[in-house]
Amino acid sequence: MADQNNIPKVSIIVPTYNRIDFLKECLQSIEEQTFRDYEVIVIDDASADETEEFCRSTPEIQYIRLQQNEGVSKARNVGIRSALGHYICFLDSDDLWQEKKLEAQTTWMESHPDCMAIHTDEIWIRNGRRVNPMNRHAKYGGYIFEHCLPLCVVSPSSVMLRATLLEKVGLFDESLPACEDYDLWLRISASYPFHYLTEKLTVKRGGHEDQLSRKYWGMDRFRVHSLINLLESGILNSRQRIATAQTLQEKCRILILGFSKRGKTSEVLEYQEIIEKYTIPVGLEGE
Repeated sequence: MADQNNIPKVSIIVPTYNRIDFLKECLQSIEEQTFRDYEVIVIDDASADETEEFCRSTPEIQYIRLQQNEGVSKARNVGIRSALGHYICFLDSDDLWQEKKLEAQTTWMESHPDCMAIHTDEIWIRNGRRVNPMNRHAKYGGYIFEHCLPLCVVSPSSVMLRATLLEKVGLFDESLPACEDYDLWLRISASYPFHYLTEKLTVKRGGHEDQLSRKYWGMDRFRVHSLINLLESGILNSRQRIATAQTLQEKCRILILGFSKRGKTSEVLEYQEIIEKYTIPVGLEGE
């Protein structure tokens, strides 16, 4: 644990909501890290279980409790604003780290001062059993913007970012109830490369009932919101803009099919209008 009289090298932000059993295991995986110069900030999104009691009895962590449930974007942003470290890491309370995760990433960042973002490969656990990710979830390094467009290929729990990077690109979009990580990685990867460590240093656990991917139908709704903001941001070059518009139209068509099956006429019209607004001019598609 970092010396409280000094600025820690790494700030670890752990958002949580009613996951006390997962949280204890998550925090234990931090405690077992070989790299020790860190602070742990747990943001409790108004849990109704024993999270507050446990965290307040654990002096090694900084505990912040939100007064009402406001979602993971708000929780992470509160943590970022409270962080003192040179590097920012996120660890979702249902995930784990292998013991050398922080050591490997910090060593790379210290020896490559131009690197702003780094992520690792991961082990996937679903309902307690190890599974293999599908090809579409493959990880990449370098300028990965176009790989990030279809879906989120960077896991929040695998990332280390320089704190100064978030000052440049902004924080998580609190208007997004899900896909907030997809949104942030696109804003980062539009301008900066991600270094990729091929070691499986993050354990991503899924299959439980409170996952956001189970809570919301039509996750592409949130991705469309993000893609529109990106197109309007002015940060994209011409190639990125064309790729983003193409992805936006593909996702709108998928949503139109889904809304049509449900008889949602107004939503169908809404996404048809988005397609028309962001149609790529003829002749520019291949640039």
